[in-house]
Amino acid sequence: MKAARVVDGSLQVVDVPVPEPAREEALVRITSAGVCHSDLHLARGDWAGVGQAGLLGHEAIGVVESLGDGADRWARVGDRVILGLGGAGGGYWCGACHHCLSGNPRHCAEGKGIMGTFAEHFTVWARSLVVLPGSVGDLEAPLACGGLTAFGAVRKLLTHGVRPGRPVAVVGAAGGLGHYAVQLCTNFGYDVVAVDRGPERLEFTRSLGATLALEPDQAVDAVQRWGGVDAALVFTANLAGFDLGFKMLAKAGLFVAVGLPPSSDGPFQINPFELFFKDATIIYSAVGTVQDMRELVDLAAAGKVHSHVDRTGTLSELDGIFDDLQKARYLGRAVITDLAN
Repeated sequence: MKAARVVDGSLQVVDVPVPEPAREEALVRITSAGVCHSDLHLARGDWAGVGQAGLLGHEAIGVVESLGDGADRWARVGDRVILGLGGAGGGYWCGACHHCLSGNPRHCAEGKGIMGTFAEHFTVWARSLVVLPGSVGDLEAPLACGGLTAFGAVRKLLTHGVRPGRPVAVVGAAGGLGHYAVQLCTNFGYDVVAVDRGPERLEFTRSLGATLALEPDQAVDAVQRWGGVDAALVFTANLAGFDLGFKMLAKAGLFVAVGLPPSSDGPFQINPFELFFKDATIIYSAVGTVQDMRELVDLAAAGKVHSHVDRTGTLSELDGIFDDLQKARYLGRAVITDLAN
């Protein structure tokens, strides 16, 4: 089968054997794979201490072709499924530790991630799969991480007392994750302030339901005229977006970091006096659970959220798609629709 691998520092499409499903695993024939910003960072070694990943890809839709022993409790041959739950989760979780039982399986000490869906076939722990209705097409593969990550971040608003009807900033609103957050926040009743660069990207966020769309250099002054936003969801993969989101907050606001900037950007720094006066709650949000994925699929099937796919391509075009992603040449998401070429 064809698969994308990082070999000696460069991205290559190679021929590798079709894997066999182990116990409780399913072999899935991949029909589409989303391109996530984290794949770009992993392919190019942008994160210190992580290095370049040999395997890439963690968002996919496909069809179950065979099952390992015991996997028939959660999947059937012929099921059309979405797999992912983000690269940091979904491969395995114990289900019995403190983190699993409190709804945070990605912190499980036995947890394993998913990586390697830029391939014609992939084996995955069957209980992490979610069966898709026919109304959710193959171009929705990015829901597996991008959509789920945005869904997890938006759900934290209520957890931390930010109620519908209140103003919420989405920084990086036209991007691969941010465009989901604009749709979800709008559907959940929040007053969305979208922040991104350029008239095309701002108009795109308005089309998704944003009440107000602002350039970064306008955003702080504009929202602080009424005291700031109750929460800032920061999806940009740069520190400037983190700083901007924090400055947009109202007093006692919620800062939700989602994007992961390159290590070369340095640390996110906050003046202790500014933190004291703002009295902000600062949290990080990453991916979600398999139940979150089921609920997100239901929202997609109901037409309440969808992936805006502005770039498609074959597996052999992946490196060029990474270049376009790095330079923000498209809105929303990119999807590999042909894994055999």
